[in-house]
Amino acid sequence: MTSPEQVYAEYRNLLFSVAYRILGTAADAEDAVQDSWLKWSGADRSQVADPKAYLVRIVTNTAMDRLRSIRSRREAYVGPWLPEPILTSTDSTDPAVASESVSIAMLVVLETLSPLERAVFVLKEVFGFSSAEIAEAVDRSEDAVRQTAHRARKHVQARRPRLHIDPARQRETTRRFLAAAAGGDLNTLLELLAPEVALWTDGGGKVRQAMRPVLGAERVAAWFAGVAARPYQGVEPSDMSVELVELNATPGIVFTGGGRVIATLTLDLDADGRIAAIHNVANPDKLHAVSTRTVRRQL
Repeated sequence: MTSPEQVYAEYRNLLFSVAYRILGTAADAEDAVQDSWLKWSGADRSQVADPKAYLVRIVTNTAMDRLRSIRSRREAYVGPWLPEPILTSTDSTDPAVASESVSIAMLVVLETLSPLERAVFVLKEVFGFSSAEIAEAVDRSEDAVRQTAHRARKHVQARRPRLHIDPARQRETTRRFLAAAAGGDLNTLLELLAPEVALWTDGGGKVRQAMRPVLGAERVAAWFAGVAARPYQGVEPSDMSVELVELNATPGIVFTGGGRVIATLTLDLDADGRIAAIHNVANPDKLHAVSTRTVRRQL
């Protein structure tokens, strides 16, 4: 007979994957997963016909409740709020929709949905749950779920059209951008950046970052050229180490100095392969998952 611990362990990665997409931070997702374990371990499991559906229901509602409670804090956040980056390890067999749905750019879009819309979108579009299964999970009618799913899908598509960017091209663009930024090569930066590129920096008021988005290729290029020429958080540029890694299922950059991770950076490409958005996370509170080198292989 399968023990409660074995059942929970079997679905733990799924629970984290659902919670992270709903909440946008690894720390909050882990808390939601832990809360789900406490509810699962104390439940009357003799009445549970489908443990997977039961656990997903628990974590979905826990994550929605947590999102509602932290929304006000995010609205009062100092500077732009960005999701917490995580290290991932995917392969070519992973569904494209799963990889896209965990990207920083997509999580930013999901922030504009209501908690219910976000949960329904994640369960249906990413994990393929049926309207009936989702209705059971979020305690709504199937018709209400279908309407919510349609509204959420339309909202996301308007703000995040699905693009099929070749991963090799994404990695090459990231490498070229990193080399140009480190060398203050304005010409190459301007070649790589889309004219309307937007740079979003998240310092959370704890480290020096731009308090508003930096817009336009020339301004973004100048910003990076300036950063490369001066110390950051007390670390000289020559003392920083830079690593190209996989962040949120796409190529990303981790900056380390002074014995700690000081920032991450991910690029979002447009249909022409130029950089349309840059997300730079430097808030120390959001770098724990990267600092601990925790790699998520099943998202």
